[in-house]
Amino acid sequence: MLGGRGAGKTFAGAHWLHRLALSQDNLTLALVGPALHDVREVMVEGPSGLKAIAAEDQRPRWEAGRKRVVWNNRSVAYAFSAEDADSLRGPQFHGAWADEFCAWREPDRVLSNLRFGLRLGVAPKLVVTTTPRPIPALRRLMAEPGLEIRRGGTVDNATNLSPGFLAHVRRIYGGTRLEAQELDGLVVETEGALFRAEDLSRARGDRPHRLDRVVVAVDPPASAHGDACGIVAVGRLEGRGFVLADRSARGLTPLGWGRRVAAVAEEFGAHAVVAEANQGGEMVRTVLQQAGCAAPIRLVHASRSKRARAEPVAALYEQGRVVHCGEFPELAEELMALGSEDTRRSPDRADALVWALTELVLKARGMPRVWVG
Repeated sequence: MLGGRGAGKTFAGAHWLHRLALSQDNLTLALVGPALHDVREVMVEGPSGLKAIAAEDQRPRWEAGRKRVVWNNRSVAYAFSAEDADSLRGPQFHGAWADEFCAWREPDRVLSNLRFGLRLGVAPKLVVTTTPRPIPALRRLMAEPGLEIRRGGTVDNATNLSPGFLAHVRRIYGGTRLEAQELDGLVVETEGALFRAEDLSRARGDRPHRLDRVVVAVDPPASAHGDACGIVAVGRLEGRGFVLADRSARGLTPLGWGRRVAAVAEEFGAHAVVAEANQGGEMVRTVLQQAGCAAPIRLVHASRSKRARAEPVAALYEQGRVVHCGEFPELAEELMALGSEDTRRSPDRADALVWALTELVLKARGMPRVWVG
C-alpha cells in the first residue's frame, strides 16, 4: 500500500494483521519497521496501531521482554528492526506486515530475509505499507508479478487529520515533487528523469466540450503473462493534448486486449487507433480487426530509444500543452521513471501515451517522429 502522510497506511496495515491473527489460532507473524522503536510506538501502541484498532475483548498485549504481540488465541507477532537484517534469518512466519519500507537502510536485503521466512501455512502473505520514494528497491518490488498495489492520498483521510493541515502543507509544497510524494503517495522522478512531478501536477484539468481529434494508442504486450498492454485515449484541441483515459491492463490474451482497445475506441469516438508494431507487425492489425475495432488502425514503429521518443513529449508537459482529464497515478509514475528506469517492467502506459501525443500534437505541428504503416 502506497500512501501519503496521514493517508491511513498504519491503520490499514494494523487492521490487516489483526484480522489475520484472529483468523486462526497459533499463527506466527512478523512486524518489521525501520527500528524497534518504530515497531512499538507506531505499529503496536500508536494511535493507529494494533492495540488501538482492536476491540477491547480482542486487544492483543505487548510483551516488551520478548518483543512480541500476543493475542488471546495464542497467535503471536514478533517485532523486528530493519536495522538488523540478520535477525530475520531463521524465524518462520505465516504472514508479515512491513512498514515504511522506503525508510529502511537496506530494503532489498531485509525484505529478502523476511520473505525467506514466509514459509508456514498454505499461503503466507506479506503486506508492505510505505510513503513512496523513488528508490530502486521499491520500483523492483512494484514490478514483481502477482503484486497487488493499493494507493491512498492524504486527502482521502482528511476528516481524521488536524483542521488546516492539508491547506498548510499544500501552501508550502503545492505542485512540487514533495506534494506528489508525501501527500499523493506517488513514486516521483529520480535523477535524469524526463518528466517532473511539478509538470504532471500542473497538467490536471477538465475535459473540453469538444475535441478536434481523438486517438487510442496501444502498446501491445509481448506475451499474455509479461508486460501490460498499454491503452491510452488522448484528444486534441487547439494544439493541446488531453489525456482522457488510461485503460491499460495486464494478463490479457491477444483477443482480450484487442477487444479492450475496440471498446475504448468506441467509447471515446476515436478517429484512429495507433498501435506499436515492433513486436507483432501486421499481426497487431489483424488482432484488432478480429476483435471488432471499427476505427482506422495506424501501425507505428519505434526506430529510436524510449527516452529519445519521449523527450519532445516531456517538452509538451513543460510547456503546459498537455492536460490530464482525471487521476492517472500509474501512468504518472511510469512517466516519471522514463530516463531513469529502475524497474524490470516495461513502461507500457507511458509508451502508449508517447505514441498518442506524438501522433496528435507533434506530427500536427510538423514534427514527424514515427513511421506509419
